[in-house]
Amino acid sequence: VQLQASGGGLVQAGGSLRLSCAASGFTLSTYYMGWFRQAPEKEREFVAAISWSGGITYYADSVKGRFTISRDNAKNTVYLQMSSLKPEDTAVYYCGRKYYTGSHYSESSYDYWGQGTQVTVSS
Repeated sequence: VQLQASGGGLVQAGGSLRLSCAASGFTLSTYYMGWFRQAPEKEREFVAAISWSGGITYYADSVKGRFTISRDNAKNTVYLQMSSLKPEDTAVYYCGRKYYTGSHYSESSYDYWGQGTQVTVSS
């Protein structure tokens, strides 16, 4: 199992970025997937999650209305479209594969993680 996150970078406040998570070594369509983030000196926190076919999505309150999670199972890729970015969105963003059980909000419910991609939002 491999998850490769990409798409991070430096952006001004109010700008947009799209993160990608390329999955391999397993059948993506049979797993919920999620994005978490970790800012310096803070714990990793839930950002968004998406169901097998993409019909159900979940968001942290802090990103609701600004971020959109999606997936393309044919391309083995999960996306996080981030808009109206704020300096407090600065963090390393990780994609994760979720167990079949457990809360999608909980880091412990995910069994594999990508290496992370840095997002920096300047004010």
